[in-house]
Parts: sequence; C-alpha cells; structure tokens
Amino acid sequence: MKLLRYGPRGHEKPGLCDGDGNIRDLSSVVNDIAGNNLSPTMIMRLQKIKTATLPLVQNNPRLGACVGHVGKFMCIGLNYLDHAKETKAEIPKEPIIFMKATSAINGPNDDVIIPRNSHKTDWEVELGVVIGKEGKYISEEDALNYVVGYCVINDVSERAFQLEGTGQWTKGKSCDTFGPIGPWLVTKDEINDPQDLKLWLEVDGKLYQNGNTKNMIFGVAKLVSYLSRFFTLCPGDIISTGTPSGVGLGQKPEPIYLKAGQLVRCGIQELGEQTAKFVADT
Repeated sequence: MKLLRYGPRGHEKPGLCDGDGNIRDLSSVVNDIAGNNLSPTMIMRLQKIKTATLPLVQNNPRLGACVGHVGKFMCIGLNYLDHAKETKAEIPKEPIIFMKATSAINGPNDDVIIPRNSHKTDWEVELGVVIGKEGKYISEEDALNYVVGYCVINDVSERAFQLEGTGQWTKGKSCDTFGPIGPWLVTKDEINDPQDLKLWLEVDGKLYQNGNTKNMIFGVAKLVSYLSRFFTLCPGDIISTGTPSGVGLGQKPEPIYLKAGQLVRCGIQELGEQTAKFVADT
C-alpha cells in the first residue's frame, strides 16, 4: 500500500494512493497515518479493504508528510562511503546518530524556507524507514519485522549552522521546513529489498545525486537494531538513513548552495518523488 496524508497543514486526513494514482480517503477506517495505526494488525486490516469502495478524493489536494505525530526523527550521518569521502570526513566505525526536530517536518511538495542569515543551505535525498511496532534491544535478524514501510526524505541542511561554530549538527538540520517527507509511506511488503533502491536528486533540472541504497555503510536492519540499544523505538518513529554523494557541500571546484527560487526534485525507486521550491524567510 501507498499510505498518505492530505489536506491543509495541521488538518491532514488519512488516505492511500490507488493503482490508478488516485487518492482514496481512509477517514472511515483510521483517524490518521500515525502511531498505533501503523501496527502490523492495523496494516493487515487496511490491506483487506477493497480500495474501490473508498471515497475518491477530488481536486488534487496538498499532500502532507506521510506520517503524522512523529515521536522521534532520527538521522544517520555519513552513511554512504562516497558521501563521507566527498565531505573529507573520517569513515564511521559505527553509525553516527543525530536528531532532527519534528517541527522541521514538511509536506513533500511544500515550499522549503531558507532561514535568515543562511548562505549554505544544502540538499540530501535519503531513504526514510518508518517503525511500525515498539521495540528495544532488537536483534539485527529481527529488525525488519519492526519496520512498517519506507518513504522519501530530503534531509535539508544548513552547513554553516551545522558545521561552523560550536555544538552538534542539530541546529543545522532542524530549521523549520527542513524535513520534507513523502509523498507516500510505502508498506514493506511492496519493497523487495530496501538495500537495492535507486535514489536521486536534481536542482533546477540538473542531476546532482544518483545513488543506490546498496552502498550504505550500515544497512536498514543494522540501523534499527543499533538505535534500539539506546532507546525504545515506537510506532511512527522515523529513521533517515543517510545520503549518497552529490550534495552541494561536496561540489568541485567549490561548494554550491541553494538560493531562493530554486526547485529541488528528488525521489527513490518505488517510493515516489517530491518537488520543493526554496524560498527566503520573511
């Protein structure tokens, strides 16, 4: 299934994308695509529904982030060898964890706001992993049983905020709108292998990132298991698993950063794509 949320910001309704690309409303079945509604039991219930019986949503509404009420927005840094090399960083021996504020979450096609005093706003297409049931101390062998599905994420980053001055990466990753998620939460039964998905990103039509999740240093199962050593994973938590090479910071002969008015389009094989216009904060 391709689950989604649609409607005005803060008032999104649950839905799904049918086989013809139409949105069908799920409000009569669940109140949101969030929390315990992502449990294995609920997903099985949704899969039994005859899609054609659900109300058809008209007029191409706005899409919100495909998961609501996210508890933890966990991110993994430098998880592709080529990206670590392009940023001249040391290859990590274990996953690098940082958090992105949930207030950064944005719809997949909403405008992204470049903060005041930003001169180094950058892009990062990433595979998002959504947790479907609670777990702690999860074995790597059992880890994918805790995953409900996958989505596209652009881990938008302000490199000066992230890397210059003091503190951790959080302040460069958590600006408002810096977490576009979606268009869909694609349930894991539709993905044969999360470690063999093409992912790409372009700016104003120019391709910058063109990678594959098979090149992750730490795969999805490893990340789920590793994170569960330190805190309980809960339904609706999201893991953004890192980005391949081609970010603005790594461009030669010098970095390239986003400016107001530019259009960023990114996607992942089988998970859809998102398009965001970058605009200046007012």
